[in-house]
Amino acid sequence: MAGARSALVLCMDVGFSMSNSAPGEEPPFELAKKVIQKFVQRQVFSETKDELALVLFGTDSTKNSLNKDGQYQNITVHRHLMLADFELLEEIENQIHPESQQADWLDALVVCMDLLQTETQGKKYDRLNIALLTDLNTQASPEHLDVIIENLKQAGITLQFFLPFPAEDDEESGGDADRRGPSHPGKGLSREQKSSLDMVKHVMLSLDEEDGLDQIYTFRNAVEQLCMFKRVERRPMAWPCLLTIGSSLSIRIVGYKAVTEEKLKKTWVTVDAQTNHKEDVKRETVYCLDDDNETEVQKDDTIQGFRYGSDIVPFSKVDQEQMKYKHDGKCFAVLGFTKQNMIHRHQFMGYQVIKMFAPKDDEHAGVALSAVIRALDELKMVAIVRYAYDRRSNPQIGAAFPCIKRDYECLMYVQLPFMEDLRQFTFPSLENNKKFTPSDSQLSAVDSLIDSMMLVEEDEDGEQKDMLKVHHIPNPAFQRHFQCLHHRAVNPGTPLPPMEAWLKTVLERPEVISERCQAPLEEMKKKFPLTEVEKKKKPKTSAQIFGKDSEEQDSKKAKGDEEEEEEYNLANIAEGSVTSVGSVNPARDFCTLIKQKSLSFGEVCQQLTHRIEQLLSNKNTHYYMKSITCIQAFREQSVKLGNADLYNSYLQSLKRSIPNRGLEVFWDLLVQDAISLISKDEVEGSTVSKNEANQFLVAEEKKQEAAAPTAEDPEDFDDLLGMM
Repeated sequence: MAGARSALVLCMDVGFSMSNSAPGEEPPFELAKKVIQKFVQRQVFSETKDELALVLFGTDSTKNSLNKDGQYQNITVHRHLMLADFELLEEIENQIHPESQQADWLDALVVCMDLLQTETQGKKYDRLNIALLTDLNTQASPEHLDVIIENLKQAGITLQFFLPFPAEDDEESGGDADRRGPSHPGKGLSREQKSSLDMVKHVMLSLDEEDGLDQIYTFRNAVEQLCMFKRVERRPMAWPCLLTIGSSLSIRIVGYKAVTEEKLKKTWVTVDAQTNHKEDVKRETVYCLDDDNETEVQKDDTIQGFRYGSDIVPFSKVDQEQMKYKHDGKCFAVLGFTKQNMIHRHQFMGYQVIKMFAPKDDEHAGVALSAVIRALDELKMVAIVRYAYDRRSNPQIGAAFPCIKRDYECLMYVQLPFMEDLRQFTFPSLENNKKFTPSDSQLSAVDSLIDSMMLVEEDEDGEQKDMLKVHHIPNPAFQRHFQCLHHRAVNPGTPLPPMEAWLKTVLERPEVISERCQAPLEEMKKKFPLTEVEKKKKPKTSAQIFGKDSEEQDSKKAKGDEEEEEEYNLANIAEGSVTSVGSVNPARDFCTLIKQKSLSFGEVCQQLTHRIEQLLSNKNTHYYMKSITCIQAFREQSVKLGNADLYNSYLQSLKRSIPNRGLEVFWDLLVQDAISLISKDEVEGSTVSKNEANQFLVAEEKKQEAAAPTAEDPEDFDDLLGMM
């Protein structure tokens, strides 16, 4: 029912007997407090509309509407019905402590019933519930027990009990009394507890003869079950549309999301560090030109631009609207049919699975859709459909699978990829390579490992069941997020706690699997031994060892290496034909053009330097690094081809322009990489000596030092006069 909500009263015993426990065991009070903390946490983070109240009994004070003539003493309504929030969590953490009185748990139950009936009057709730947490170690009067039961039935109030011990009779449990942790360890339940437990059973069986006792829980079981934060409740949103087949057949359908990626609600805001109020922080956005004065520009004078390589293509809002794909709005149109085995699971994409039903009030649509679903199921076919959520969304192509269950039947829509979404990879076959062919013993070892780690096993009836129920595992990121939020809200100055043990356990391999796979893993280690491979030192060429006598041999070897590289370089095959130095990967394009020899070396160098200048016009470290990669490629190819003039002249002119263009940061990066001129030692035709090449990057610094003589050095001053 839309807008349905529940009203719940948590009724907790804080009397002095709740603090009694066996040595080494946690007191019932602490366990009961954990239960209500966990429950309130779940309510807060699930963002439900359910309302919550908190009643304490056994308190030193009395605060309730029935407190007249000395009745209903030591019972306090701590919080009236309202939505659960962090304030309540803080109160539970800091204000609820064990107290020194005792109160009748039946009186506390009556106060809770009165609170529910009074505060829900005139409002609509789909459920009224009371959860009572106590050790039952007080004398309760059964005088009005039947009247209380009758009022619970008439008001439609359900009841749950949380106790420190199971609901079985003390005599039946025998020696387990100590394990259950009763108030008097080693002596079983007290007389008051036995009497109260009989009354609890009578109440629960009177309300529900079959399942009444199932609503009696122990504190420990409740804590374990409430550890997992409750997921945010989502109301199913119907998506009405028409299933069209051709131009003359249409069937009314309604879609619901069956599987979709859950995302945390983004509620992070910037607040003042002292006041924690977001109103104290104001954010202003100012647009400025990238000039020396940082001239401010009005927002109306700016437009969006699409960065394409180093170029920016401007797009106004009008252009963006015209660029959008236009269609007729929501649709679910069948384009054709194909065999189910033609749609491979690895081609499923998107973030959701949508189930398509016929509307409940349209019998004709139900009959027609059922015929389509059953025909697809019998023929093992699927429908290929065009899906568009609404006029604003881009259309998708997907597959509609038939789904027939005991209680319903529907079509399940899964998105399929377009051509651009597919990634094609070409790898050499392993079958024809003897080096990578496993032996029979190795194959057997892998088979044994897979068998030992199977997560499906047969039960006593011979039916297969999952050992690791993935759909029952919560998202660890969500659980950790909520755990830390709760801790920070109630403990502002303390470090965040470690991840809870139960969450670590649920994400680990089942213990049965771990034990079963030990032997196969040891066998795998023996069959596939790992040896450390030492990295070989790069061998020196004969020219470096013997000088220039073997230049001819090295040139032949280098030529052979180039041919081999061109033959086996899959990247060159994948990138297609390169005709010019582009903006995406100019260094690679430059090297490719040099290998192709379709253009002269001078033309290719001119294209590269043009791209470098374009990149340097964007004063950004990313573009500086891209420019340095281009200069490195320019240098390597110039040395390889024995032509140093073009490279040296460009680098010298680039250095002269650094101060005027404000590229000091770029030049510092170039100096760090030690990219200098090409000397005679590297290329015979170069006009730059090795010493000049070494001094090229540091000359500027030395020149600045030399340009600042001090008056205390008369010899340098005389030398300068002599030069003049």
